[in-house]
Amino acid sequence: MQTFTGGGQCTANFIFRDGAATYIGQAAHCASTGAATSTNGCTATSQPIDTAVTVTGASRPGTMVYSSWLTMQARGESDPNACAYNDFALVRLDPADAGKVDPTVPGWGGPTGVGGAAAGANVYSYGNSSLRLGITQLSPKQGVVVQVAGGGWSRSVYTVTPGIPGDSGSGFMNGAGQAIGTLSTLALAPLPASNGVADLAKELAYMRANSAFSGVQLVNGTRPFQSNLVTAIIGG
Repeated sequence: MQTFTGGGQCTANFIFRDGAATYIGQAAHCASTGAATSTNGCTATSQPIDTAVTVTGASRPGTMVYSSWLTMQARGESDPNACAYNDFALVRLDPADAGKVDPTVPGWGGPTGVGGAAAGANVYSYGNSSLRLGITQLSPKQGVVVQVAGGGWSRSVYTVTPGIPGDSGSGFMNGAGQAIGTLSTLALAPLPASNGVADLAKELAYMRANSAFSGVQLVNGTRPFQSNLVTAIIGG
């Protein structure tokens, strides 16, 4: 699904729940009010907490209730890797829509929990940018991790096709269907046309340790994960 936060368009990644609500994940930079090159979450400007978020398919707007950028700024975070790569936000769905959401990743199935991926590992994603003009066959993406950076906070990945504007925030899974990260950046150098994928396990750990959302958990998909790209395209 797509999200629109103050004009910024992104792709939601995974579904999360705690005892109080249902949330969708998106990139914190989806709420940015600065330039596209302002990606340091400890200094970049953002829409505030409680900003309304339009969610495609929902009957009512959601509400941005957590932003890693705003949390790091409030804490005075000084870890350069966290500042550079911690790029995660939660959008709380309206109760009228919470029961309608399907946590399954289109085409691929899953997720099957939270995991990791080393360099050389295959990865799987689903981008939903409006630039694809609604052609869902272009949304499933398969690729490979080419390097792990930032003390494990980020992975550079190549996918067919590469992530494009509007895919930001979309989720990535490993070969077991575990959620490993969220699309954060489109790189021009040193790995042209690669995508930077922030590590979801680290993003969630940071959120739980430094916000009121300590009980938020990933919701697994209702259909098994499968890794065949053709099947994902046909079934997407």
